[in-house]
Amino acid sequence: MTTEVKKDVAAVEPAQSWFLPVLLTWIAPGSGYFLLKSPERGAAMATMSIVMFTVGLLMRGAFFEAQTGDLLTTVIYCGGWFANLANGSLYFLAKAFGYNSPDVAGHVVDYGTKFLVGSGLINILAMVDVFEIATRKKS
Repeated sequence: MTTEVKKDVAAVEPAQSWFLPVLLTWIAPGSGYFLLKSPERGAAMATMSIVMFTVGLLMRGAFFEAQTGDLLTTVIYCGGWFANLANGSLYFLAKAFGYNSPDVAGHVVDYGTKFLVGSGLINILAMVDVFEIATRKKS
């Protein structure tokens, strides 16, 4: 006795390409969500990332530059540099317009640096979220 298993064609929809939404989210924070028809999430993530980046700039935070040396120096500086790059066009525009942090010690400048890195980390979370939505692992 043979049984046939019918596949529901509607249930097996192929996931759309994930590359373009993730790339758009990296370039302009939150924009990939708009492509995936999730404007509320896009607006929320864009607002968080842009506000944190702006606050970091206003506090005169420093951008990390990739440095090597001992293990701890490499992890801190290369990780911070990668998080700054994750800001996408915000980072490149700030660099293009000649933003340069003063070389002074202080709490405000240090917190500004943390805001700049935090903004990049939020954008990385947004890219992962957009990837999961595009591949239908999450709704």
